[in-house]
Amino acid sequence: MPDAWTVNGAEYAVLRLLGKGKGGYSYLVTDGASQYVLKQIHHEPCEYYTFGDKLQSELRDYETLRKLGIPMPRLLAADIPQERILKEYIAGPTVAELLKAGRPEPGWLAQVHAMCRLLYPAGLNIDYYPTNFVPRAGVLYYIDYECNAYEEQWDFVHWGAQYWRGAEQKENG
Repeated sequence: MPDAWTVNGAEYAVLRLLGKGKGGYSYLVTDGASQYVLKQIHHEPCEYYTFGDKLQSELRDYETLRKLGIPMPRLLAADIPQERILKEYIAGPTVAELLKAGRPEPGWLAQVHAMCRLLYPAGLNIDYYPTNFVPRAGVLYYIDYECNAYEEQWDFVHWGAQYWRGAEQKENG
């Protein structure tokens, strides 16, 4: 892991690797004053997913979801030549971590369903896996920017909900 990355000439110290996804590695970074997420696009093969231009796809998906009103971290910068994006850091454990710890919060499922009511009419799905969501101050943030054309088999009810087991008990008391 590198000690630092640059985005458009500005240097950010790497604090830790947050995770690796289909499209890139996400790092928690700092400029000395604030913390951010820096995503470095990778070109490793993914046997179940076909990509075009990953960086342009991230940028396009961000704009699409932002216009729909999906709560997400703000995109702060894009370094096209180095295939990096810098985004707001939504601090806190992911829904996956909270579910594993037996700490689901009421309101999560209602918020995911509210997102679905925005996404489905637009013909879209997001990646509903709980590692892609972080609750903060009562708001559930989708911390990935990925969206895809709607297919019923990949919507929340038919795919994502199975990974949110435990949240429904909290919702229903």
